[in-house]
Amino acid sequence: MSVLEQLGAVRPDYHHVSKLVRPAESLMLDDALLKWYDVAPADARVPSGVRALARRNLRAGVRSGTLELSGDLGFVVLHRCGGDFYFLLVCTWRNDNELWETVWAKRSDEDEFGPWPVEGTHRPTFCVWELGAVCHERSAWTRYLRSTRDEAAKLAYARDTFDGEV
Repeated sequence: MSVLEQLGAVRPDYHHVSKLVRPAESLMLDDALLKWYDVAPADARVPSGVRALARRNLRAGVRSGTLELSGDLGFVVLHRCGGDFYFLLVCTWRNDNELWETVWAKRSDEDEFGPWPVEGTHRPTFCVWELGAVCHERSAWTRYLRSTRDEAAKLAYARDTFDGEV
């Protein structure tokens, strides 16, 4: 067996399916603006109640100081990962060209979204479905960086969303 044959940790029984990335209404958090994306299978979309809970929890996080987003522009990915497990990825553009991320989650047995504990030095970032939104946002932010970066350009960035299958 070659070294290449031994690499990659995809289980033999894994079956990859498509999901949909759907934009939703942007979220204003004090002086931060976040575009919103739901990611879920076509036949099991993110319920509106879960989205509303995620928005309430983010607002509470900003009010309490748990989530520091003052002056940021960015986006949120609310990913339905299974029946009742959700990742809530808060991504903002900082230092001109860097994407910063805060990861929250909600398990089926939990009433709220909260910070996702991460251990170790090699950490997960985005899955292939979440990267659909991230790839679009990378391009949208690059267009913004190459613009005049005035109010009209910020509005254009805020309106530039992705809607499609990943």
